[in-house]
Amino acid sequence: YRLAEEGPADIRIGNVASDLGIVTGSGEVTFSLESGSDYLKIDNMTGELSTTERRIDREKLPQCQMIFDENECFLDFEVSVIGPSQSWVDLFEGRVIILDINDNTPTFPSPVLTLTVEENRPVGTLYLLPTATDRDFGRNGIERYELLQEPAARSSVFELQVADTLDGEKQPQLIVKGPLDREQRDSYELSLRVRDGGEPARSSQAILRVLITDVNDNSPRFEKSIYEADLAENSSPGTPILQLRATDLDVGVNGQIEYVFGAATESVRRLLRLDETSGWLSVLHRIDREEVNQLRFTVMARDRGQPPKTDKATVVLNIRDENDNVPTIDIRKIGRIPLRDGVASVAEDVLVDTPIALVQVSDRDQGENGVVTCTVVGDVPFQLKPASEGEGEPQNKRKYFLHTSAPLDYEAVRDYNVVIVAVDSGSPSLSSNNSLLVRVGDTNDNPPMFSQAVLEVSFPENNLPGERVATVVATDADSGKNAEITYSLEASPLSSEAPGGIFSIDPDSGDVSVQAVLDREQRDTYEFQVTARDKGIPSLQGSTTVVVRVADRNDNEPRFMQDVFTFYVKENLQPNSPVGMVTVMDFDKGRNAELSLSIQPGDHDQAAGIFSIENDTGTIFSTVSFDREQQTSYTFKVKAVDGGEPPRSATATVSLFVMDENDNAPTVTFPSNSSYTVLPPSSNMRTVVATVVATDADTGLNADLNYSIVGGNPFKLFEIDPASGVVSLVGKLAPKHYGLHRLVVQVNDSGQPPQSTTALLHVFVNESLSNATVVENQVARSLHTPLAQDIAGDPSYELSKQRLSIVIGVVAGIMTVILLILVVVMARYCRSKGKHGYEAGKKDHEDFFTPQQHDKAKKPKKDKKGKKGKQPLYSSIVTVEASKPNGQRYDSVNEKLSDSPGMGRYRSVNGGPGSPDLARHYKSSSPLPTVQLHPQSPTAGKKHQAVQDLPPANTFVGAGDNISIGSDHCSEYS
Repeated sequence: YRLAEEGPADIRIGNVASDLGIVTGSGEVTFSLESGSDYLKIDNMTGELSTTERRIDREKLPQCQMIFDENECFLDFEVSVIGPSQSWVDLFEGRVIILDINDNTPTFPSPVLTLTVEENRPVGTLYLLPTATDRDFGRNGIERYELLQEPAARSSVFELQVADTLDGEKQPQLIVKGPLDREQRDSYELSLRVRDGGEPARSSQAILRVLITDVNDNSPRFEKSIYEADLAENSSPGTPILQLRATDLDVGVNGQIEYVFGAATESVRRLLRLDETSGWLSVLHRIDREEVNQLRFTVMARDRGQPPKTDKATVVLNIRDENDNVPTIDIRKIGRIPLRDGVASVAEDVLVDTPIALVQVSDRDQGENGVVTCTVVGDVPFQLKPASEGEGEPQNKRKYFLHTSAPLDYEAVRDYNVVIVAVDSGSPSLSSNNSLLVRVGDTNDNPPMFSQAVLEVSFPENNLPGERVATVVATDADSGKNAEITYSLEASPLSSEAPGGIFSIDPDSGDVSVQAVLDREQRDTYEFQVTARDKGIPSLQGSTTVVVRVADRNDNEPRFMQDVFTFYVKENLQPNSPVGMVTVMDFDKGRNAELSLSIQPGDHDQAAGIFSIENDTGTIFSTVSFDREQQTSYTFKVKAVDGGEPPRSATATVSLFVMDENDNAPTVTFPSNSSYTVLPPSSNMRTVVATVVATDADTGLNADLNYSIVGGNPFKLFEIDPASGVVSLVGKLAPKHYGLHRLVVQVNDSGQPPQSTTALLHVFVNESLSNATVVENQVARSLHTPLAQDIAGDPSYELSKQRLSIVIGVVAGIMTVILLILVVVMARYCRSKGKHGYEAGKKDHEDFFTPQQHDKAKKPKKDKKGKKGKQPLYSSIVTVEASKPNGQRYDSVNEKLSDSPGMGRYRSVNGGPGSPDLARHYKSSSPLPTVQLHPQSPTAGKKHQAVQDLPPANTFVGAGDNISIGSDHCSEYS
């Protein structure tokens, strides 16, 4: 076959079947590629030969490195034709000739080529130029050279001529076409291009630098044009091979010759050394004939004239073979019998004379050194037969089939170690051996068998997961894979339930394990089937039935219905009353389920001696009555013990919470009944007077307190917040409110029925506290006063108002009588005086308006009930402050209380606009109240003193029945 290099994958090469005349399509005859698979592949059914994905590069194939003939570069392959069931095998050899394509560009040895030309050379003088090399050959090799002159050199001083050499190469030559004068121009720079003959063509170029020198008219001449020698392979470095000799008729430097490699490959330059002076060619590195069998190159002799002259000789070096390679034995598979890692697997039922392997024996040496003899060593049922009988088969490369020579018996011998020895014919001869392990395969003809059809096993409950229940064992008369048994579980024919969730079996050992904890109380019998399968092809199987009976244990602990029982009981419950019931059960039977209950003390022995439990019903009783205020909860454990051996027990926690009863009344912690609070009369609305603080030993709604004022607040001056107990001033303080107020505060809880507590809050309304003893005495008397009686402000204020009204009425009556008398007198006087009238402001002898002196000895009358008598009419007359120098008024007065009944009270009164002031200070005899100066009233300097008589400027103005008392301004005393 022929194939161009560098082609893509899957290129069709040819059809082996059609070329061999074999009819395909039935599938009985198949094809197998035994060698050459690196680059080639074959269709097993059709015999179609094609390329693989590996790219074929002709120039890189080792066997084509030194091949210049198109038909000499090829790939060998082997194809085996296999009959039905490998009853016969034919092996054929093939060859694919690799055709060269133009895939390499011709190149010069150097990008700059230097040529020296003597001056005065005659026209037509020819100079040899360095040749280019092309890894391709034939028409793809070098076809022509071209000289590209620079524009200034178009006078055609030089011309290129290409000559064909005897060995078929093209030699570029430079011809002098014009006169050369070094003194006018000593160098020329041209471009030399080389082109191959491929399609498309490839080319490259180099700079040709021509140097004009003096005359050197004689060239060196080799003794012969071709030197040929033989060299033994593996010669040591430095071994001389031959000496090249050239002569030059010139003298001096023009006659001194140096030898250099001409057209030589890299391998030549790497393996050989050429002495420049002597021309001796010697070994530089050891040469292996199996890698390179011939070296062909050129050597140039160059003198040292200017320009130098050269001559060329061809050297052919043949590498002589040495017996340095031992025979190699390659054992490969053949047909369908597998062979891997030196082991061939052959079934015991193969026929005698069946080929089981392909043995290829080769020797890299040549001649007698490569003639190999091959034999099988030992008494084994195998023999070698030549794979082909062709006479053209090389002596150093032979192929054999390894056939069976006797029937194989797996039960007798399972493995054969076949040793093959190869010996060459060299002197001395070399040998090697290789071995093949033939492993006889067993035929699967026996199913696995169990010793029992039904296997019954007793297994206790409460097992650990993964615990082994039983081991089932099956036997197989076969061996190897055919005797390797795999166990599996399947449902019993009598039960459709799959055992996989509860039981498992080790597929290799047959150990049946339980994957769950068995509980006899839930299920006491399990039945399933164990199947044993061998690993033969086809697989055979056998089965047995396994019955597992679960044995009982005392494996159930008593179980409470809850881990924690929570009960709520009311406090004050009668002793020996039931407080709760616990429920416990045991899934065992008999004595294992007989339970005994007991109370276990909790933290700090809370339940010690307090609780008991009834064994039959689980009812818990208390031996004491509970008081939540002493202890709110009890925690203890109830223990249940069964009657098994060993006994099992369980505990549950009981939490008992005592529910609150409203059995505690609120307790007022502030204020105390004997305390009091001073409130200035100038306090603003919503001033916080005090906060009543109370607590309740109960909890929840029973401790939810609300506050209310139930007494002592007749003027609605105070208000208490029901939730916080804050007492605030909500009314405007008036003079009548001066003094002690006793508020009766009731604190109620929200229980059913509710409980309450009453507390007293004393508030003393005054600007300051100058005599605390007086207030404390009044508070002490308040504690003995019934709560139904209000204590709020000045008790004599209303009585004084009543008395003042009576006095005003009496005075009004008297004034009316006096006015009537005055009118009568004035009428008479006017008549007696004639035209003279009354002079206003003139003081008469008698002043009707002068107040009369009271009788100090006159005592006030007592009331019928023996209480204090009514105070005198003027007891309600108040002290009024004098005007300040700037006209402002003193508006506040401190009231001082006395224990004696005759002690008066003073307060500030703001008269309405236009009302007259009464006398600044009145000094009255007993029983009138004593008047004291206000601490903030003007000091000495103004004569503020108590007097009995009204000042002359003050008058009572009567208008009907109404009498207004007061003045717009205070009288000034000096």
